[in-house]
Amino acid sequence: MGESGDGAHLIANAAAAGDRDYEAAVRLFVAEEQNHARMLALLLDAGGAQTKRWHWSDSVFVRLRRLLGLRLELMILTIAEVVALRYYRALADGGGDRLLVDVSERILADEVHHVPFQTRRLRLGFRDTSAPARFAIRQIWRAMAAAVIVVVALDHGRAVCVCGVSRREFVITTMRIFDDTAAEVFS
Repeated sequence: MGESGDGAHLIANAAAAGDRDYEAAVRLFVAEEQNHARMLALLLDAGGAQTKRWHWSDSVFVRLRRLLGLRLELMILTIAEVVALRYYRALADGGGDRLLVDVSERILADEVHHVPFQTRRLRLGFRDTSAPARFAIRQIWRAMAAAVIVVVALDHGRAVCVCGVSRREFVITTMRIFDDTAAEVFS
């Protein structure tokens, strides 16, 4: 669900930043995410399952992203991208089904570029922020990431456990990825 949106809000925020190259890159990013949703829908269809039309976590995710400007939207998206890195890695490594592994690896091939893409823009967005404010923002962002990662571990824990990753391991390794990402933003 989360990857199937039209990205209109993000694209509008990117356009408002006044950088045409960045806006074009965001449009490509949105198209890649939509392609992920398409692949996942086809994967579910092949397994005889249907896509969901609504999930509370998607609604919360969208509302949070739209609260403030581009920086907050990218911070929320980056959390989702970090979670995706670990989640799809678990599916690719332990999924056991050739189609699931193939789709997961294709998504990962894109996601490994999405995190640095978001990181570069966030670093630029926070470059003129004072050191105390950057510290506070980083701590709040980390707490948000931890909450999201724990919710995903609880909500999707069965799937990662079937793939050989415990909920605890999922949380720990995903937080490490997040901490490395945050360090890049605020370095």
